[in-house]
Amino acid sequence: MKIKKNLIEKTIESKEIFRGNFMRVMCDTIELPNGKHSMREYIKHSGASCIIALTKNNEIILEYQYRYPVGKVMLELPAGKLEPQELPLICAKRELEEETGYTAKNWIELGTCLPCIGYSTEKIVYFLATELTQGSANLDDGEFLETISMPLDEFMLMVYNGEVTDSKTLSGMILYLGYLHKNK
Repeated sequence: MKIKKNLIEKTIESKEIFRGNFMRVMCDTIELPNGKHSMREYIKHSGASCIIALTKNNEIILEYQYRYPVGKVMLELPAGKLEPQELPLICAKRELEEETGYTAKNWIELGTCLPCIGYSTEKIVYFLATELTQGSANLDDGEFLETISMPLDEFMLMVYNGEVTDSKTLSGMILYLGYLHKNK
């Protein structure tokens, strides 16, 4: 894709407004392409890995987890944030085992998604995990979720019917379908 240099904004000053456990809120003064100044508020995020884990019976491993900001229990793909200096594949392997108890013999990187480009630097790297072995989950302190598996076709119907609304999960399924299309 060609870079549109005439649309690039330049940072004049960057201020950290808040620092939390896994994100920082920033407020930057920027120069617009026309030379005027404006403000940009955004979240600096460490990034994450997300896993499409499939059993030999073509069932997908999913999680139910309460998401406080939206006040709902959501059905989602397993995922987690990167630790400092952690590679996305290492994060994916760690999160799959911690959250679901599963480990995988085969790992394929499917692609990357920038889920909130208007207000966050978050980058999610997606992996397909196959040849699974089930073990015991080891959730982080304060983490509560329920792991399930269901036939992939059944889950895809839920996606198409609008029953799954988590953008991370929807993006992952699009990348997985693209992988299947390329590898027919």
